[in-house]
Amino acid sequence: MYSLRNKVQLIGNLGKLPEVKTTDSGKRLVKFSLATNEIYTNAKGEKVKETQWHNLVAWGKLADIAEKYLNKGSEVAVDGKLITKDYTDKDGKKKYVTEIQVNELLLLGSKNSA
Repeated sequence: MYSLRNKVQLIGNLGKLPEVKTTDSGKRLVKFSLATNEIYTNAKGEKVKETQWHNLVAWGKLADIAEKYLNKGSEVAVDGKLITKDYTDKDGKKKYVTEIQVNELLLLGSKNSA
């Protein structure tokens, strides 16, 4: 049960190409955004499509896989955990960023769809 304390599972599509970075210590990471869609019927009987955007980060071998195989629009399933960071912007205001740190990545769809 311990692993359920901070667990995120999503299936969605990439909004753009993954952004590859290398830290000062030489660790590789990839950042990308994932769109998830929910379709429901509202009180008027109309179908509504709601899109949520999620910021994801993958490290090490997962970063290599993401860089090599993911493209804009790729459908993926991810398993990870929520990470919240804070920083102070140039105006001195404290800002918070929430990301999903990817632990597992599964490529979905056909090879031609990516």
